[in-house]
Amino acid sequence: MRIDPRPLPAVLPFLGELPPLLTRLYAARGVQSEAELDKSLARLIPYQQLKGIDAAVDLLVTALEQRQRILIVGDFDADGATASTVGTLGLRLLGAAHVDYLVPNRFEYGYGLTPEIVAVALQREPQLLITVDNGISSVEGVAAAKAAGLKVLVTDHHLPGDELPAADAIVNPNQPGCTFPSKALAGVGVIFYVLMALRARLRSLGWYDKSPQPNIGELLDLVALGSVADVVPLDANNRILVHQGLERIRAGRARPGIKAILEVAKRDHARITSTDLGFILGPRLNAAGRLDDMSLGIECLLTTDVGAAREMAAQLDGMNQDRKSIEQGMQREALAQLKDLPVESMPYGLCLFDPEWHQGVIGILASRMKERYFRPTIAFADAGDGLLKGSGRSVQGFHIRDALAVVASQHPNLIAKYGGHAMAAGLTLPEANFPLFAEAFDAEVRRQLREEDLTGRLLSDGTLAVEEFHLELARALRHAGPWGQHFPEPLFHGVFQLVEQRVVGERHLKVVLKSECGSVKLDGIAFGVDREVWPNPTVRWVELAYKLDVNEFRGNETVQLMIAHIEPR
Repeated sequence: MRIDPRPLPAVLPFLGELPPLLTRLYAARGVQSEAELDKSLARLIPYQQLKGIDAAVDLLVTALEQRQRILIVGDFDADGATASTVGTLGLRLLGAAHVDYLVPNRFEYGYGLTPEIVAVALQREPQLLITVDNGISSVEGVAAAKAAGLKVLVTDHHLPGDELPAADAIVNPNQPGCTFPSKALAGVGVIFYVLMALRARLRSLGWYDKSPQPNIGELLDLVALGSVADVVPLDANNRILVHQGLERIRAGRARPGIKAILEVAKRDHARITSTDLGFILGPRLNAAGRLDDMSLGIECLLTTDVGAAREMAAQLDGMNQDRKSIEQGMQREALAQLKDLPVESMPYGLCLFDPEWHQGVIGILASRMKERYFRPTIAFADAGDGLLKGSGRSVQGFHIRDALAVVASQHPNLIAKYGGHAMAAGLTLPEANFPLFAEAFDAEVRRQLREEDLTGRLLSDGTLAVEEFHLELARALRHAGPWGQHFPEPLFHGVFQLVEQRVVGERHLKVVLKSECGSVKLDGIAFGVDREVWPNPTVRWVELAYKLDVNEFRGNETVQLMIAHIEPR
């Protein structure tokens, strides 16, 4: 693992009266003006800049005026679940008489608005169908819905294919011709924008002349959760949405379901950070969609009954424990496939398959293998009917969805369907095509990446001076974000004396360190260490990459190093 300095601009911007360290951290993350640090809702990009927003609002106003039955079709991940919840709650807040949701079961119907899921939707007798976090590639599904006489509004954030669906309206910042400056909105962010636009139209039509205007800001805890869990880039616009949602959660104003999941995870809502959204809440919510049916997750977020929320949160927590167990077994099997392969013979693009692997967990497996081997990875599971379903994760500098497009164009009929983002993608292909696909994918990765691109690399924000290891700085860093994708939490590096070391849990290394000059003693923890390496009683000095964090134990707060990388020195 290489630790390189995070690049800085030649001239640091003026960001107000910030401490020099914070100015440097923000500048290294592309912040160019003080205005970008303003996280008030007034700084959100105006909804008017979204292509298709007026047509979408026209559909919704008609639906509200005519008391039409509205059905939301979501996705089975955390973004889809929060988007379905935001759409359902938001439309009810704004006066919709009949709003329901439908999430395709991952194992029966697969992703998106397919003709099969339209047939299921028609049993609910909707008049307006709204997709959230999907739909931009559902050409056949939208056609089926239109043929059945439905109006269709597509709200999505995924990259479109060559053909757009013939929906009545499409809102997607990534559709051709959309000039909305932030292409990084999550699916939940897109539907929240649609609600903002709808509320403004209803206000202009006089709907709130005699009644209070609904506060859709109540939904921002959900917007924050879905955005972070979907790992979308936290540009300035998304940071506003996430910050505002975090503030609601910290103030105790979150949905009962979010509070209940935090309770079952033994996390204090008042201290929650964006990292907790991604690593504590997100996985428990995702577990329902991975192992069973995401409806449980959505019901947990929708309910106002505290007791019911706690009961469902406990079920989600149990599912997450099952998911971890399944994932660990799959990891062992994947490592066994690769253990006898010399490094020089390892593909640049990894494709892994086992007929017993769980469809709902292959995305996590791909992520773990990518992190271990530092190369684009796709894990496949048996999807039945002679098909494989694959989930891929990429490395910086390799756009995995575009790579699949190249492979599909060079090898017609090799891939049944595909879609996704730069860093994550999904696909389906006949099982018989797996060897040829693995070869073609590896060739495309080799065309784009060099051997030196496949080495682990951490970007450090430098070293901290002895006097900087204090609680005030740790607290300031915790709240200076929100941190996340493309706006990473500050990472520092340095050499420390290793005073104590012991393993806690199964694979977590607790250490006591001294600064290089020996004047400061610090606690640290490294998660998921290699048990063949640690603990190592012969090691006296270590080089670390770490985050400065606050540890709370029995009401006392102390500085703790969250170790991202540790190696003997």
